[in-house]
Amino acid sequence: MLNEQAQKIIRDMTSPLKFRLGMLAKLPSVYFWKIKMTEVNEEVCSVKIPFTWRTQNPFKSIYFAALAGAAELSTGIPGLIATAGRGKWSMLVVDFRAEFSKKANTDIIFTCNQVKELFTLINTLEQTNKPGTIELVSTGKDTNGDEVAKIFVTWSFKKKS
Repeated sequence: MLNEQAQKIIRDMTSPLKFRLGMLAKLPSVYFWKIKMTEVNEEVCSVKIPFTWRTQNPFKSIYFAALAGAAELSTGIPGLIATAGRGKWSMLVVDFRAEFSKKANTDIIFTCNQVKELFTLINTLEQTNKPGTIELVSTGKDTNGDEVAKIFVTWSFKKKS
């Protein structure tokens, strides 16, 4: 069961207006690329990056940095939710790698389905008061359901004193 602060983050992330305003304030590139939240809960987080002139490279596909930004967001939001209402936490990307398998020339949905693993880690770190890391995988699929990219984001978490 999620605490009240985590539930509020989910409500805000799933409200198109609050999500857009939050991204404008905190992550303007996400706002510019018009990334949308498609699903977020205790098990999964998915975001959609559109194939438009804003995200397109000269080769008529989505620019790799825009893909990386969408994938990182799908792994970062669960971190915000997992640490919500538990005091102050530091979270930082400490490693990042990507595997691209197909040209991204349609809208792409990035999904991270390791949210439960992340909650388990945060529970452990909170009890031990030690820092820790977790590698989260975000898989990007096109409108046909074909895998376009697999992004591996390693996050470091540390509870602040």
